[in-house]
Amino acid sequence: MTKSLIRMRMSSHDAHYGGNLVDGAKMLQLFGDVATELLIINDGDEGLFCAYDNVEFLAPVFAGDYIEAVGEITSVGNSSRKMKFEARKVIAPRTDISASAADVLAEPIVVCRATGTCVVPKDCQRIKH
Repeated sequence: MTKSLIRMRMSSHDAHYGGNLVDGAKMLQLFGDVATELLIINDGDEGLFCAYDNVEFLAPVFAGDYIEAVGEITSVGNSSRKMKFEARKVIAPRTDISASAADVLAEPIVVCRATGTCVVPKDCQRIKH
């Protein structure tokens, strides 16, 4: 199956709560971008995200963290595409050392997982399988 990956640094603008904590909805935004890319690759159309079946927030995300969001299409119907997603923290700031210090994590930390369904109407599917 086709896979997609986006890597992005969370900024202070993404921090929504005290302690520079990033809103979990930011992970869903990244998953939406991954889903859009997957649909374009698979169908030649952005399609529409219909629903998340399951979302699990597993670890906190802070401003300065680098997040890698990955996804893949797991099932293809006439117009529906089931997908799974995972967001991982791959770099974390080290403000205890200095304002600009950061560490690449030896093992990425899974911060969020989700599954969902997107739809590409038949008349919008430009790539035939």
